[in-house]
Amino acid sequence: MIKSFIALVFSVCLVHMVYIGYIRPEANQLIETAEAEGQTAPREIVVILKDYEQEICFILMLWGAFLIFSSYRQILKTKYLFSVDLIEDSDEFDVDAIIGKLDKQIPKDCLTSPLVQTLRSSLWRYAATRNVQNLSDAIESNLDALAVRQDSENTMIRYLIWAIPSIGFIGTVRGIGQALSQADRALAGDIGGMTNSLGVAFNSTLVALLISIFLMFLFHQLQRLQDSQILDTQAYCEKYLLNRIR
Repeated sequence: MIKSFIALVFSVCLVHMVYIGYIRPEANQLIETAEAEGQTAPREIVVILKDYEQEICFILMLWGAFLIFSSYRQILKTKYLFSVDLIEDSDEFDVDAIIGKLDKQIPKDCLTSPLVQTLRSSLWRYAATRNVQNLSDAIESNLDALAVRQDSENTMIRYLIWAIPSIGFIGTVRGIGQALSQADRALAGDIGGMTNSLGVAFNSTLVALLISIFLMFLFHQLQRLQDSQILDTQAYCEKYLLNRIR
């Protein structure tokens, strides 16, 4: 939680510094130049990104990307365990010795991996009952718990992917409201203010949808890795644990 909060504060500071240092000054200069020449605001990238809704969307994008890549890192740093035989191959199948081997030989940052947790829990169940069916049930229950935990950990990411387009629609409503308030000037022949306000409306939606598509792609890749982790854990337990006991 502390790392997530620090990442949010860093995202706010970084994006706001970019906006006040480059994007908004450049956009205001382009808009003032266009107004002096009697033209509408140009469709430059800084003009499209200058509003507050787009700034908030970029802050949430950086935060969401941090959460997603943190989950990537947790999965990938323990992926090598699936290619290692963590269970000692012995005729007696000493459960205590196997669990001791897991605790001693596996790095501490990998002890909380789903594979190690599943193996330890299943082995303790087998040591208590000496029943292969109970061992199989323990593996299935651990995999179900892993799926539920991963789904709960992805809740904030789903919320951000939903919130970003919503913020874009807020900008759309704000821009349309500004445009309607300038309808009398448009009827008098000055449509510059109305077109600029409509630009605010459509720019915020455009940026929010593009960011949402980007985050959704990263999130689907994360879900693919998480599903693969569950399947790999199940296949590993069947190959190195269940088949060996049988």
